[in-house]
Amino acid sequence: MRKVILFIAMSLDGYIADSEGKVGWLGGQGNDEEMIDAYSEFVGYVDTVVMGRNTYHQIITELSPEEWVYRDLESYVITHRDYYSAERIRFTSENPCSLVRRLKTEEGKAIWICGGADIVSQLMTEDLIDVYYISVIPMLLGKGIRLFESIGKEIPLKLVKTQSYDGITDLIYEHR
Repeated sequence: MRKVILFIAMSLDGYIADSEGKVGWLGGQGNDEEMIDAYSEFVGYVDTVVMGRNTYHQIITELSPEEWVYRDLESYVITHRDYYSAERIRFTSENPCSLVRRLKTEEGKAIWICGGADIVSQLMTEDLIDVYYISVIPMLLGKGIRLFESIGKEIPLKLVKTQSYDGITDLIYEHR
């Protein structure tokens, strides 16, 4: 079965977006010679990305409005709005847990959960995330959209790797 990986960045105080839903604060402390391209290494392990409509909207308006940055991946956008699917972008109202369970049984590389918090919470509740790859950004937001809201249970994890660069700390955990 394919692995499901949450690969996401959050502020030191646990937010994935500010109070307006923006992510302009993402980034390190500006010391470029310390940069590690963790994303390029990671994306080689996946061929599918799953996200919510808000994350999709953020990508096409704020992060990469000129081009779809995941053009080499099968992209699933979970939404209740009507959109027309494109060649590699599929809009679906399918339950996130059902979608991920179905994708896990198909041939392919790992499945990347890109966001948002509600989808992550649903997948965590059903124990569908195998690896948590969290980049902690050197920023305190004070309020915004939390990555981990109450899921009503404990999830035991095992730390398998850490790395730091440009003030960012990557924490990689596997489900125990």
